[in-house]
Amino acid sequence: MSYLEQSFSVKFEYKIYFTASLFETGNPILANFFKEKPSEALRKIFFVLDKGVADAHPELVPSIKAYFEQNKDVQLIKDIMIVPGGEASKNDTALFDQLVEAVNVYGIDRHSYIAAIGGGAVLDLVGYAAAVSHRGIKHIRIPTTVLSQNDSGIGVKNGINYNGKKNFLGTFAPPSAVFNDDKFLLTLSDRDWRSGISEAVKVALIKDPEFFYWIEDNAAQLVARDLDTMNYLIKRCAQLHLNHIAGDDPFETGSARPLDFGHWSAHKLEQLSNFSVLHGEAVAMGIALDSTYSFLKGMLTEEQLHRILNVMVHLSFDISNPFIQINDTESPILRGLAEFQEHLGGKLTITLLTDLGTGKEVHEMDHQLLIEASNYVLNFTRTHAGLPISSH
Repeated sequence: MSYLEQSFSVKFEYKIYFTASLFETGNPILANFFKEKPSEALRKIFFVLDKGVADAHPELVPSIKAYFEQNKDVQLIKDIMIVPGGEASKNDTALFDQLVEAVNVYGIDRHSYIAAIGGGAVLDLVGYAAAVSHRGIKHIRIPTTVLSQNDSGIGVKNGINYNGKKNFLGTFAPPSAVFNDDKFLLTLSDRDWRSGISEAVKVALIKDPEFFYWIEDNAAQLVARDLDTMNYLIKRCAQLHLNHIAGDDPFETGSARPLDFGHWSAHKLEQLSNFSVLHGEAVAMGIALDSTYSFLKGMLTEEQLHRILNVMVHLSFDISNPFIQINDTESPILRGLAEFQEHLGGKLTITLLTDLGTGKEVHEMDHQLLIEASNYVLNFTRTHAGLPISSH
């Protein structure tokens, strides 16, 4: 046999900056980022803005334009594109087409940047368009929700929904940089504020028990919208996600997905609810279901399970929403297992819990036991609502 063989590695490196009022002319963080990456080529930057963010921050577009009037290392494209926020942006392939057309019209090349300001769905959409245009345009993410600042916006995934399947089209493409501006958090609805906390609970449960205990102790402050408490949660959660991405399989070539703990049902639930249930809310339900399944399999103690369910209830998550109830083996949510396996591209791999802070992969799920788990969660919320979080 005669053949040629090639082997090479590529280093990816990017920073996540934490700041307030990113586009105030006196804030040097963004300007310094461009100064640290000099280029002889003309560099442009094209902004795409989540409509919900634009409506909540009417001063944002003028602030962006004033910022780049003062900092001219990069040429601002004056036309700022505004797209719908939320999962609708990932469901509409016409928006993807418009982004690619904008790259063409404005001459955005591989020396230039596409910056997205918005929640995780808008970042996913814009990141995908950037990754496939010219085989990769530099992408800057400016997440504006708790969930995107601590999880989806700081990783390496981009994508859109297609043929009714979540993230069916997408890429692994790290951003050039991420800028977390906590001023955007102040205008979030209570639902959006709480929603992103579930991803912190998730990563704490599979990787860091001390972080889970901290969430237990600070649940009231988090619900009360204490910004310092939330900033700590975001930074710690982001660090744990980055640590995982830096591991052996950052682009998920295998079937292991520990960071998708609680997600097999969450992805299906979002679709079944026509995305009226937010991603973080669906993840909270998925965590409750899979934690309860772990207990019924003898992997967790009931005391440990109650601590998990209690913290979810105290964070105001509706963990027994009808969309995730499993009444029999024909319940629609169970189709999420097969779709999750297809998304993995291999054998079914589900992360369960053997302890607070320790995950374990399994390769099958007993449907009858899932029915029991669903009923257990429903009964728990009926009998434990309002009870204090257990001490540790």
